[in-house]
Amino acid sequence: MSKLIKLNKKNIHLVEVVINRPEKLNAMTKPMWIELGKIFKKLSKNKNLRCIIIRGEGGKSFSPGNDIGEFKKQRSSSKLAKSYGKFLHGTLGAIFDCPIPTIALIEGICVGGGLEIAGCCDIRICGKSSRLGVPIKRLGLTMAAKELEVLLKVTNYTTAMEILFEGRIFGADEALQKRLVNRVVNDKDVEKEAYKSAELICEGAPKVARWHKQFAKNILKNGKVTEKINNLGYKCYDTQDFKIGYQSFLNKTKPKFKNK
Repeated sequence: MSKLIKLNKKNIHLVEVVINRPEKLNAMTKPMWIELGKIFKKLSKNKNLRCIIIRGEGGKSFSPGNDIGEFKKQRSSSKLAKSYGKFLHGTLGAIFDCPIPTIALIEGICVGGGLEIAGCCDIRICGKSSRLGVPIKRLGLTMAAKELEVLLKVTNYTTAMEILFEGRIFGADEALQKRLVNRVVNDKDVEKEAYKSAELICEGAPKVARWHKQFAKNILKNGKVTEKINNLGYKCYDTQDFKIGYQSFLNKTKPKFKNK
């Protein structure tokens, strides 16, 4: 595994994926995009995992997106950019399609491709001094359609256009208003708040969390509730975890789910 993308296993149910290039504020390079995608594809197969936290190393930046210095060799033409985009979009897809609940722990800068990574997560928690945005208009670049899809799913059409047309970098409170983040806390409490959220997720029935994620994405994709996805919603009653949860509720005890 590359030292630029770290995987910290906190316990059997929780892992932390770290973008580890603090000297460049965690700017992404092609090898980093590839490695990040591989990690998420591998983690997606782990049946024991209940939550994944993704963050940037150093406390100053989640990620400013792509390393501009790489553009001359890797993205100086439409042909090169299309080739590069396959890796980038594949990684964003791996994060978005991951069946395990994901949390973006955002400290400091989170713009461009960094915001796209965070946008693929289920929950985003940032500090009050965090700065977000997509200033690519200054580079004469478009946001690729597959990347814009992420932004549209997180916000809406008019907000996405405002972000892209104006190219501003804005603060945490405005990001919350625009639905780019779920929660804004004091800078010193971002890690604590993200892990508190992860703990709550890990306490729940794992199959239920994954099913909820599957239901929601299926509904958004189809624009309706299909009969197949509706029927799948009743499967929880056949699980051992339902029996555990139901009995714990009656006994007024904390359930210990077995993911069965």
